[in-house]
Parts: sequence; C-alpha cells; structure tokens
Amino acid sequence: MTVGAFSEWRKLPVSLSELCINTTLRCGQSFRWHNVPDSDEWRCVLHGRLLSLKQDPTHLYYRTYLPSHPPQNTISPPPPPPKTAAAIPPTQQKASPPPTDHISTPTNDDDDPILPLLTAYFNLPANLTTLYEGWSQHDANFRRKAPQFTGIRILRQDAWEALIAFICSSNNNIARISQMVEKLCRRYGAFVATVDGRAYHDFPGPEAMVGDADDGEEGVDVEATLRGLGFGYRAKYIGQTARIVALEREEGWLEGLRNPESVALGYAGSLGGEGGSGDAGEWKEEGREGYRLAHAKLLELQGVGPKVADCVCLMGLGWGEAVPVDTHVWQIAQRDYKFGKGSHKSLNKVLYDAVGNHFRRLWGKEAGWAQSVLFTANLRTFSDRLAATSSKVGVKVEVKDEEGGNDGVEVKTEVTTATAIPLKRAASEDGVKVKAEDDTDTHAVLQASQTTTTRRMSKRLRKR
Repeated sequence: MTVGAFSEWRKLPVSLSELCINTTLRCGQSFRWHNVPDSDEWRCVLHGRLLSLKQDPTHLYYRTYLPSHPPQNTISPPPPPPKTAAAIPPTQQKASPPPTDHISTPTNDDDDPILPLLTAYFNLPANLTTLYEGWSQHDANFRRKAPQFTGIRILRQDAWEALIAFICSSNNNIARISQMVEKLCRRYGAFVATVDGRAYHDFPGPEAMVGDADDGEEGVDVEATLRGLGFGYRAKYIGQTARIVALEREEGWLEGLRNPESVALGYAGSLGGEGGSGDAGEWKEEGREGYRLAHAKLLELQGVGPKVADCVCLMGLGWGEAVPVDTHVWQIAQRDYKFGKGSHKSLNKVLYDAVGNHFRRLWGKEAGWAQSVLFTANLRTFSDRLAATSSKVGVKVEVKDEEGGNDGVEVKTEVTTATAIPLKRAASEDGVKVKAEDDTDTHAVLQASQTTTTRRMSKRLRKR
C-alpha cells in the first residue's frame, strides 16, 4: 500500500461561469473522476498523479497526493483488512478542508507543476463567456438553455483513454461506463495510491492491454478477462483495438491525428493529420480536412462507429467541430431543430451527417462544445435545472343579477394554476447510446388546479 499525504491546497482564480467542475466532470466526457462521499471534492489520477479538486464561486482549489515511495508495480495490491477509525494512519483518514492560511496561489509553472496540467486539461485559455455569447447570438434555443448550464468545458483528455472509454459507451449509460473504466484501470492500470480506503490507478496504455497484466505476455486472452469483468461484446473490440494501436500502428499514431491548434500536455511540436503535417485545413461545414481525416482513420479501429469517432475527435484530439450524434443529440435535433420530420424518424448516416453539418453552420469551429451544453441539458441528472415551476393566475368574473329584486349579485371567480413538472425518465437515459429509437424524449406535464370562489356584491358597488 502506498502511504503518503496530500500537498497543501492551492487556488486558481476562475469563476463558475468559466468552469463548473460539478457539471463538467459529470456530463459524460470523462468517466474516472470520483466524487468523495459527503463532500464537494473530486479526485482522479492524471499523468500518474492523484489530483484532488474543489471549487467555490471565485476559485478552483487543487492539490496532489504525494506518496512516500513512488509506486513500482502496475497491479492493484490486495485489499487491506478492515480497520477501525483509530487504526487508520492520519494520511489515510478523510481530510477536512484546510484553513485558509494553508492555501497558496501559484506564481509560475516552475513553482507548481500541476498548474499547466490543469490549464491544458480544462482548456482554460479559452474564454467561455465569449463563446457562450457567440453561440447565443446565433441560436435562440441555446440562448434559452445556456444560462442554467454555464461553466461547461470540453476536456482535453488523453486520446487513448477517450478512445477506450467511448468504445465502452456503446448502448450504455454514464454510471455503467464509469464502472467499466474503473475495472479496466484496476486490472491493467498502474497503481498510484490508496486514500480513504479507495485504490486509485492510472489509465492503462495500449501496450498494457495487449497481454494479461499479471505477466505481460502476449497472447493472453484480454477479451476473456474483460468479459469476465462484465464488458460483454465490448471486450472483443477493446482487445482488438489495443493490439492494432500497440502493434500495427507507428508509435504516436493516435496523437498524430490531433488538431494542431489543440496540442495536449506532453506533446510538443506540430501535429494534425496522419504524419503530423500541422495543417488543420480550410474550414468547411463538414469540418476541416484534418478533422475528416482523423475521423476516417478512427473508423478503421474495432468498435468505432461515427459517434465514437466524433467523441474521440472532440474530447481526445481537440477537433472542436466534431459533433457526436447519439440518442440525446438526435432528440435535441428532432425536438428543437425540426429534424426527422415525415418518414425520416430514425437516425441514419445521411441524417447523422446532416445534423453535424447544421450545428457546424450554426456554431462554427467549436460546434461540438456548444452541442455538449445542450447534451448536458438533456440529461436526467440535470433535469432539475430546467424544471421551471410557474404559476399563472387567470381570473374569470361572472356577474349574475338574481331575480326577485335582491339588491346583491353573485360574483364567481375562477383561479387556475399551471405547474410544469418534468416526466421521470428511464434509468438508461443518461447513457450514450447509438440507436435513437431506444430512448424517449423529454416532456413536461401541465397539472392544472382550479379554484372557484363565490361571493356576493351589491349592485351599487358593481355600477361604480
């Protein structure tokens, strides 16, 4: 077991409108961030480091776990025996947020090696407020929904991790994808530390998944291992894709498909397109040439269709114009942008391309980023943000003169209140599915209550 301690908290000035980790880390981009129970703290291993994040309205707070000895093996150690709270070393007990005098602000990258990692990972140089304003100017639907979903950023993830994670996403939901990725890391990833009773691992590279992690020998059936872990038919695709990337492609092939304008941390030089030409290509509504080439090359891998390829292009290779069209996005296109009318109600290749082209015309080079905001708004996890409750009071007055010379009249007042209530969805709707017909749309039910009040009013008052 690796024993160590977290560093002191450091803080980076960033508002919730520019980055909201509670939304960005839960909206189906990355599946490895762990929300520490009963806290607002998030943890994940990135580039071999266990990071911990939390946030307030004005700052992002971060720290890293410092093991006393760097981990040497790539296999998870056996689970420790149960311990009482008193027997757990202080470095493994649940830490409370430190007092403010133990929070420092980094001054430069040399002083803080974590700062450039976070800056690249969250794509912080991009001004999100400006992007939202531009998308809102061109799209009334985005303008209506975006205020409830500020701070969503497209993560600049490791391309290999994005590839495998989104192969797992086929006909799946976010919770189950996260479980699969966690099992994959525990089985094949490098062990980093155990904190608060939870073991943290890095994401395994393709070489680690060519043979079984116990002995590293080629030929050991990775597919059988993954099937035993509950991956189902995806196990075959993951094993085959790992072998292709590790053994049949040149080193750096996957990163060579990256957008040259979006170089990831640890990859210097000019990339973009196979062979690293460094030219993203001329802008067209179907995307730049570099994006189209990357998309086509990814389709050569096992278990990769158009949607998975677009997910990898967008979140792993930095191609902002990539628009993954899954169940949720197809719902959005049908409901809000009038796609699929008439006989074309099922998503096919022609409609898939048409949806992507429409959003690229509407939102430009970062169309995939704008699409992710609407995708998040369509997830059941965040439905409460759009559950607007409104009360409309309509008053209907009827005046009736009673026969018989009575000096009063009867006034009837009807008050109707309408409340919008979101329909409960099936549990699978948070998934990233391929088939549009497997999901249902989001609707609201108007519940109306009517109150009738009868009172008497004199004729003299009525004539005023």
